[in-house]
Amino acid sequence: MRTVNFIIFFGIFFSIYGLLNFYIFVRGWQSIPPGSTLRSAYAIVFWVFAISFILGRMLENIWPSPISDLFVWMGSFWIAAMIYFFIAGVFFDLLRLIHHFRPFFPSTVMAYYTQAKYVAAAGTIGLVALLLLAGHINALIPRVKTLELTISKKVEGMKTVNIVMASDIHLGTIVGRQRFDQVVEKINSLGPDVVLLAGDIVDEDLAPVIKQNLGEALRNIKPRYGVYAITGNHEYFGGVEAACTYLEEHNVVMLRDRAVKVNGTFFLVGREDRSYNRRMGRQRKTLKELMEGVDRKLPVVVMDHQPFRLKEAVDQGVDLQLSGHTHQGQLWPVNYIIKALFEVGWGYEKIGNTHVYVSSGVGTWGPPVRIGNRPEIVNIRLNFQ
Repeated sequence: MRTVNFIIFFGIFFSIYGLLNFYIFVRGWQSIPPGSTLRSAYAIVFWVFAISFILGRMLENIWPSPISDLFVWMGSFWIAAMIYFFIAGVFFDLLRLIHHFRPFFPSTVMAYYTQAKYVAAAGTIGLVALLLLAGHINALIPRVKTLELTISKKVEGMKTVNIVMASDIHLGTIVGRQRFDQVVEKINSLGPDVVLLAGDIVDEDLAPVIKQNLGEALRNIKPRYGVYAITGNHEYFGGVEAACTYLEEHNVVMLRDRAVKVNGTFFLVGREDRSYNRRMGRQRKTLKELMEGVDRKLPVVVMDHQPFRLKEAVDQGVDLQLSGHTHQGQLWPVNYIIKALFEVGWGYEKIGNTHVYVSSGVGTWGPPVRIGNRPEIVNIRLNFQ
């Protein structure tokens, strides 16, 4: 069954990816006059970029090297470029369709139509390049999102706990040692009592993480009461057991469908990612099952990577649920899809007596680019009455 699901998933992915690239290629090809030597160069460059991400990921699994890194970086930027080239192609097609029924192009454009296509193509490439540059710079500078929350429970000897949460780091080829060291420095500067990593800590394959010794950077996180983490869907992409073992070896406590009492003051419940059901062929524990050994008189914080079925947390009397996964779309206009799919796609909301925060994440998947949103580290001052 898992093999069938794997084949179906990648069949759909490659079909969509191939069709999008073919559409963009054809539109670019049509902007170059027949017989021009640019057509051959265009075809070669286009398809090298189009297959580079897939090729890089394959090489990364069997032969991690500067060559695999180069292809991954090229392909990652191409994914973002592909989205905006597709939008541009549809935009120009709509203009042509409207003009066909209601002509409105200036006579100058029609008189020099070949040159106009060149200008449109060059302008589109320039605009997309500027978007990627601005989005890449944005992705490198995470902000600190600060929340002050109050829970109507008393904790003996403690009035406040300082939580720092980071989700969707995606450690690997794209988010490497230098970038993660800066994240760790920012986390430590907040003086956390506890650090929570809400899934997708590792991007996919573990080899680039080991190669860059990113585990040592994890050891440099210095909270008072420890670093706790849960699995995300990306831990399952590259092998969840190997990823969790590596994280545990580097001072990260993995909460895989279990609850712990932190410093004797509050309960922390960590859920397996929803991928567990599909990948392992059995169901993860329900939140009700996980809450059976939890003293609900004390504050209860739940980490669940994907923010689905938030009512479960409300029904179980959870005080605070922390999630990630959505990246707030990462690339505009995907944020509108995220908003439609999730009850809370990003940000804070109180549902019943349960505080919910869904982070946009500190890292990036695929493109090292964020457009229309910011990467973030979440600092929560959790006050007890």
